[in-house]
Order: sequence, then C-alpha cells, then structure tokens
Amino acid sequence: MSRSTLHAIQATTAGSGSEVSPLSSPFDYLNQQIIRLLQDDGRAAYDVIAQKLGVSGGTIRNRVARMREAGMLRIVAVVDPVAVDYESDAMLGIKTAPGVAPAAVAQRLDPYPPRVYVLWGGGRYDLLVEVVCDEETELATFLAEHIHGQPDIADVEVMTRIGMFKNQFLLKHHVP
Repeated sequence: MSRSTLHAIQATTAGSGSEVSPLSSPFDYLNQQIIRLLQDDGRAAYDVIAQKLGVSGGTIRNRVARMREAGMLRIVAVVDPVAVDYESDAMLGIKTAPGVAPAAVAQRLDPYPPRVYVLWGGGRYDLLVEVVCDEETELATFLAEHIHGQPDIADVEVMTRIGMFKNQFLLKHHVP
C-alpha cells in the first residue's frame, strides 16, 4: 500500500515521531484488508468486516483503534461534487511570490471551505488548488478575497470545468 492520501480513509504517517506498532502499520496485510473494506463502506460494522476477513470483531475493533491512535487512519465522509451538482468548481494553478513557501500559501488557504484540495507539486505551478462552490458568485468571492491581489501569490491560472469525463473522487488505492 502506498502512503498516498485516501479521501474516504485518510492514511497519514504518525506525526509524533513515535514508532508505529506493527498492529497499526499501513503495511500489515490485515490492516490493508481492513482499510480496503472501510474504503468501500466506512460505516461497515466491525463484525461484518471480521467475518469477511476470517477474524474476530474484537481484532478489527482493536486494529482500527490502533491505526486511529497512531494518526494514520481517519474515517471521514466525502461528498462527490458531481453527484451533489455544485454550481461552480475550478482548479487553480498558483505560482507563489518570490521568497514565499508553497506551504505558507496552503496554510493560509486551509480554513476556507470552498477549497477542497491542495497539492504542492513540481512544474509550472507551485500549488494546485481545487475549489468547489454552491454558487458561481461564491467562486468569484473566493478568488477576489483570497487569491487575486494577495502578496503571497505571484500568478494564478483559474481553470473551470467544462465537462467531466471521469471522476474518481475517492482516489482509492486498491489493496490486493
């Protein structure tokens, strides 16, 4: 299993610097199977998962608890923007101002609800930011207040959706 971010089941490395128990490791085969099943249904009962994997419900409960305590597993609800039919969405290609770290801009944008995805990448843009809004005016307001004219942003390209060919919004990593 890679260490990529999972939206429905978000795996992150433990930030405390403490050693991760083998029972909470994302590389443990049983944990990978538990995560795979939770990706399909984050509300699945532990006993149902246990039956599918041939272990006890207590084992599943303990494994999930340890992965959560280690900070590598979070179970969250994810809304598919296309299914909800949001009025406006855009991908922003942001070039940060000279001397400004991409992480600083990402942190500044973090509290704003329309922003749903922030990626620091190499290439033409320092950051790719996905923005999803209930109304077109909300996108314009977000851009005016938090993007255009901000001293930490040198340039931005706003790419709006014209059509959707594929939307794998959970970004699932299929575990064997």
